[in-house]
Formats: sequence, structure tokens, C-alpha cells
Amino acid sequence: MKYCAYPACHNKIASGLYCDEHKRKPKRKKYPSKNKSFYRTQAWEDLRTDVYIRDGGRCRACGKFVYGRDAQVHHIKPIWKNPELKLDVENVILVCAACHPKLEEKPPRSKNNFFDSWGIGSGEARGQLREKK
Repeated sequence: MKYCAYPACHNKIASGLYCDEHKRKPKRKKYPSKNKSFYRTQAWEDLRTDVYIRDGGRCRACGKFVYGRDAQVHHIKPIWKNPELKLDVENVILVCAACHPKLEEKPPRSKNNFFDSWGIGSGEARGQLREKK
């Protein structure tokens, strides 16, 4: 056992330099974007400001007041699906950093939709084929 290397800290540790209280915090996960040049335009900055004012600085998902880096703007219909709506004020909402990844997640796939995922047919059609045999 030894003492934490942080100045004036008297916590004892088994390994490493710092105690749990003084260890470095992990960096935030970065989300790479193909639209980085778009997000640096003045038009986007103006829209972002308008959305912040419209939503009153509150996350639309949880209602928490957000500012700075935690205030993120989410496209309801993604840019890659409909590029014409990227500057539409009705297509964006203000969300917090905790809710944004939840909104970005794709819905989970069902395990039993093999035929539907390939567009071969619906579950009813498969059932009808079984009945005929």
C-alpha cells in the first residue's frame, strides 16, 4: 500500500499513481460524422442558435436544462435519408448529451424476420406455404 500521488491526498492505493478520486476521467466518446464540413457552416450555427432559443434550452427527451457541450441538436430525419431537410427548423430538436445517443440508436432487429429482412415474403405467406404441404 502506498499513498496517492495527488498533492495533499492521504488516500492509500494498492497500485497505480492515483486513488479513484484523482484518476483521470475517460474522454468522451466521439461520434465521427461524414457531414463535418456542413456542421462548421454559419447557416448551421444560426439554425442551432434558433433551435436552442425555440426549445428554451431544455432537452426535448428528458426536459433537463442544457448548455455548452451538453446542448446538442438532433436531426429527426437524418441528413443521409433526406438531405433537403438538413436546415429545416422543424426537423431538428435540442437534446442533452445523455439522450442523443439513445435517439441515434437503430431499432433492434427481430431474430425471426429472416425472410422479411430479405424481402422474400411476410410471415403469413410462409404460414400458408406450410399449410399447403
